[in-house]
Amino acid sequence: MKQISYKTSGVCSREIHIEVEDGVITSCAFVGGCHGNTQGVAALVTGMKVEDAIAKLSGIDCRGRGTSCPDQLAKALREAAE
Repeated sequence: MKQISYKTSGVCSREIHIEVEDGVITSCAFVGGCHGNTQGVAALVTGMKVEDAIAKLSGIDCRGRGTSCPDQLAKALREAAE
């Protein structure tokens, strides 16, 4: 199992904690941010393959910031896969 703690940038959430096992996200939790939205994203990606989550979440923008909490999750997963 791989545990990832990712410091976010340009969004309301401050950090994302992720656990990945055999290429599947087994746990995801955001620190800060829009609580309902981040809980929803975390619930949706749990059980999802890492590459599928990256494909679905990359490039999502929040209010013209050029990124979002889902996009930051995709960046965290991409970095962890390298």
